[in-house]
Amino acid sequence: MAIKKFAVACYDTEDTLFPAVEKVRHSGYKLHDVYTPFPVHGLDVAMGLKETDLHVAGFIFGLTGTSTAVGFMSWIFTSDWPINFGGKPNWSLPAFMPIVFELTVLFAAVGMVLTYCYLNQIMPGVKKHIFHPRQTDDYFVVVLELNEHSSEAEVLAFMNETGAVETNVQIAEEGWWYGRWDEKEAYELA
Repeated sequence: MAIKKFAVACYDTEDTLFPAVEKVRHSGYKLHDVYTPFPVHGLDVAMGLKETDLHVAGFIFGLTGTSTAVGFMSWIFTSDWPINFGGKPNWSLPAFMPIVFELTVLFAAVGMVLTYCYLNQIMPGVKKHIFHPRQTDDYFVVVLELNEHSSEAEVLAFMNETGAVETNVQIAEEGWWYGRWDEKEAYELA
């Protein structure tokens, strides 16, 4: 993972957060993320995020479960262990439906939970940088990614103009990584 510079701005109310996020988005700065103490409706639209494709993943996982159930039961009851149940056919789709339904739901549910955890980076053992200790208490934290063309003072002045209560620049590793919280990272020691 790359170590990058981030501009961090803290807001104390939701009313100042929305205009600030829209100004940041329209000003051309790269918005890294917004951390809020509770779900804020409409923030995804203000950030310009696209709709999630989790429902497509759920359909694919469900289809995998359906085909696994039908394929496995077809192989068992026609080739591997055909048994005559009172003259009924070996391949009987209505008799397979309860198991097909259960495996469809199981594959879709487990697959979507694992996909959700991966996409939101909340798997066990994942370590992420905490930009502000009060970002899950009562502050709304907006994080901008700085590049070599952006001036730190200019970005911090822009964030203060949007109504930020507190601003600073931090160096952090981008994304998420596996690690232990009791070990210091190299960039934290510098």
